[in-house]
Amino acid sequence: MRRILGLVIASVLAASAAGAQDPVTRFHSGVDLVGLNVVATDAQGRLVKGLASTDFTVFEDGQRQDVSVFAVVPAPIDLALLLDTSASMADKISTVQQAASGFTAVVRPDDRISVVEIKEAIRVLHPLNEDVAGAKKAISGTYARGNTALYNGVYMTLKELVRQRPANGDMRRQAIVVLSDGDDTSSLVTVDDLMDQAKHAGVAIYTISLRTNAYGTVYTRDQRSHAESQYVMKALASETGARAFFPTAIADLAGVYDAIADELANQYLVGYVPKNAVRDGSYRRVDVRVERAGIRARTRAGYVATPASSTASR
Repeated sequence: MRRILGLVIASVLAASAAGAQDPVTRFHSGVDLVGLNVVATDAQGRLVKGLASTDFTVFEDGQRQDVSVFAVVPAPIDLALLLDTSASMADKISTVQQAASGFTAVVRPDDRISVVEIKEAIRVLHPLNEDVAGAKKAISGTYARGNTALYNGVYMTLKELVRQRPANGDMRRQAIVVLSDGDDTSSLVTVDDLMDQAKHAGVAIYTISLRTNAYGTVYTRDQRSHAESQYVMKALASETGARAFFPTAIADLAGVYDAIADELANQYLVGYVPKNAVRDGSYRRVDVRVERAGIRARTRAGYVATPASSTASR
């Protein structure tokens, strides 16, 4: 569970109330809170801004919850940028580098970014910190070679982001953006292990699956592996409240990164103290609804109610 310091919540809520004139509840230190980063979209998939706390309804395992925290000013973000730099990326690595470098513009003061390279081995090219210039340098230094241990990379990054959460209870949003052009070919981590870790971590995972070469030709690899890869990428994004992208041209990469950046900058923080206070390690399904016609809410599918002695966070 996440222990939220009252001072941190109060500052976020005060900023939200000042901008939206929306009534909020102040929390004190030691309150157990389920915090949800919620994206609201209309029927055309466009982001909806200007909603109030009264527009949201939250259910946990079918039981309605009382929204206690609401903010429209996003908390600082820890962002991990994962790049598949295996041999199949050789013909398009420069375009990937350019698009990924442009994406670092999403990082604001107090945000942190890391860059992780996925080959047969996983390497952290840039550790999680506020040095955007260092992240760009790490991206530009990548080169294509080797196999793809995609599941290993996402799994290890989830573990690291959980480890990096502030011990003082400060609230930070966390997200992974992973780009891969192919199927996993060398991971030891299974799909089930990866999905279980995603449920425990509570980190948004945006996936970009690029299956064309530099000339726009679609890869025709083993269809079974391709279907599994697509399923995993979609499932990771859906479970964690993010999005899965399947661009059909390398030129579309910049637009995909722009869409992710826009979404990260326009999220609502919706929080509640669960009515079921038992920490039994069970998985709790979460459903957030917007009480306005034509508007949908997207957030993570649930969380694991970890025991108090656990270091996992919800």
